[in-house]
Amino acid sequence: MATPVVTKTAWKLQEIVAHASNVSSLVLGKASGRLLATGGDDCRVNLWSINKPNCIMSLTGHTSPVESVRLNTPEELIVAGSQSGSIRVWDLEAAKILRTLMGHKANICSLDFHPYGEFVASGSQDTNIKLWDIRRKGCVFRYRGHSQAVRCLRWLASAADDHTVKLWDLTAGKMMSEFPGHTGPVNVVEFHPNEYLLASGGSDRTIRFWDLEKFQVVSCIEGEPGPVRSVLFNPDGCCLYSGCQDSLRVYGWEPERCFDVVLVSWGKVADLAVCNDQLIGVAFSQSNVSSYVVDLTRVTRTGTVAQDPVQDSRPLAQQPAHPSAPLRRIYERPSTACSKPQRVKQNSESERRSPSSEDDRDERESRAEIQNAEEYNEIFQPKNSISRTPPRRSEPFPAPPEDDMVSAKEAAKPSPAMDLQFPVPNLEVPPRPPAVTSTPAPKAEPAIIPATRNEPIGLKASDFLPAVKIPQQVELVDEDAMSQIRKGHDTMCVVLTSRHKNLDTVRAVWTTGDIKTSVDSAVAINDLSVVVDLLNIVNQKASLWKLDLCTTVLPQIEKLLQSKYESYVQTGCTSLKLILQRFLPLITDILAAPPSVGVDISREERLHKCRLCYKQLKSISGLVKSKSGLSGRHGSAFRELHLLMASLD
Repeated sequence: MATPVVTKTAWKLQEIVAHASNVSSLVLGKASGRLLATGGDDCRVNLWSINKPNCIMSLTGHTSPVESVRLNTPEELIVAGSQSGSIRVWDLEAAKILRTLMGHKANICSLDFHPYGEFVASGSQDTNIKLWDIRRKGCVFRYRGHSQAVRCLRWLASAADDHTVKLWDLTAGKMMSEFPGHTGPVNVVEFHPNEYLLASGGSDRTIRFWDLEKFQVVSCIEGEPGPVRSVLFNPDGCCLYSGCQDSLRVYGWEPERCFDVVLVSWGKVADLAVCNDQLIGVAFSQSNVSSYVVDLTRVTRTGTVAQDPVQDSRPLAQQPAHPSAPLRRIYERPSTACSKPQRVKQNSESERRSPSSEDDRDERESRAEIQNAEEYNEIFQPKNSISRTPPRRSEPFPAPPEDDMVSAKEAAKPSPAMDLQFPVPNLEVPPRPPAVTSTPAPKAEPAIIPATRNEPIGLKASDFLPAVKIPQQVELVDEDAMSQIRKGHDTMCVVLTSRHKNLDTVRAVWTTGDIKTSVDSAVAINDLSVVVDLLNIVNQKASLWKLDLCTTVLPQIEKLLQSKYESYVQTGCTSLKLILQRFLPLITDILAAPPSVGVDISREERLHKCRLCYKQLKSISGLVKSKSGLSGRHGSAFRELHLLMASLD
């Protein structure tokens, strides 16, 4: 009798080199779960088919890194926004650019298509949301209300760095409701497929569910392992999937509870899609993009029942609700036959854009380069004879056996001496699948050491293994392996002990309640790592910042902004942003005020501090300006700081 093969619940499907430089954004086609679009620092948008190594199409035209991409529901159009604030829309079936939309003053953070109309919404670092008519090539409306960057749009709900979620009335051009409650930037919002319910996830490690009829919170899930970046409702609405750091979590909301946790080694997952009872997740790191699959038939989803194809073909509003469903009204989704929604109020002539020769030139310079004609024709051509979206019951991705690595090791039949190895972390690096990029280029070492990396700087797996060509023929001795592992151990212990002692010193001062003295002690230690640890605490509570604290911290911020460590640069940018938002108007007002009559000691002290801060900020502004041309997240942060420091010029 044959032994049944046990397959994996989650597995890595593929890893590709998607761009010649860093990947800055990506999105999955939600209808098929098979189409992937990536935007890169090379100013290109590349189209891929999941589990195939070759690029289908490469779209050019942007002159700055692509910060956001989005596919429309039928997966026939794609929109991409850049760091310069420009937006371009391509027709994938015709392989040509449709529109170039200009109007935002900062980089594009979020995009979304109208579900069944020819409209696009865009959210930007300039805090504005704009509604664009693709047919008329202009801005229909601008929505103002957020005070910081708009990170996510779903037609039409918005999430921003100002800790709020907002709903907008398109026809009236104003906000319908605001949902406060998050204590950190809100990264993602998602509508329930058939109820008046909205889910939002933020950097405060919470997921909140909002009732869209009563405009109030339904429940809140706390204690996520990290910032929430990607959420998705199951197609029947029975549960919510949250893509966490190296795991998938399945939640219910009335009451809030976790149904299941599946370990997936995807790191920071960027987007999710469900197809054929499988959840597809994609993540990116530098120029690489990885895709992962989770078998949902082996995941606990409360209230789901096995349905036959006849049941699945019914409209969502007619399907039976799961037993724990609340008594919340179900909405009827409008028919897609109504391709033109109600026209919304037009903006002034200055807000709209008409076609110009400059726009025409931009569109002539934009190209859709078909890299793989066979796959392009299979997916996008001919339009009417081949279904773009796979059928509901198309073949899912096959799951690898659970014990495939064990079987491979048993087939190798190692010698008995090999069985005496002590347990060490798995250091085998699986071969990377072949990949073809649209613009191949040698991979350069990063100028800045990233905050998240798979191994410590300078650590190589080969250092832990004997230097032999055929390890199967040599017995691994425990003493040799241990001596390799101990390399540098004593030095690292000395470094960590010293850092622990320094932090204890700062903590002893902190407990007295004197924040300024504790910061002074951290600076006196002359260890930037201690300053970073302390600033990460102070940054969480803006009320701790005082003017005299700024005079001490600003010189340290200048050092952090020039560090090679990404985490140091991020902390420096956060601290500088808080100082600029809270104190720059005060500093400029005090310096511009006429001299007082008589002697005012407190005013003189305040004036001295403001002059000192102004001088330090002027010194930092040159550094910020020089780095504002960088690509990726650092460039975005420095450009935002440059805008905030404009009043110093």
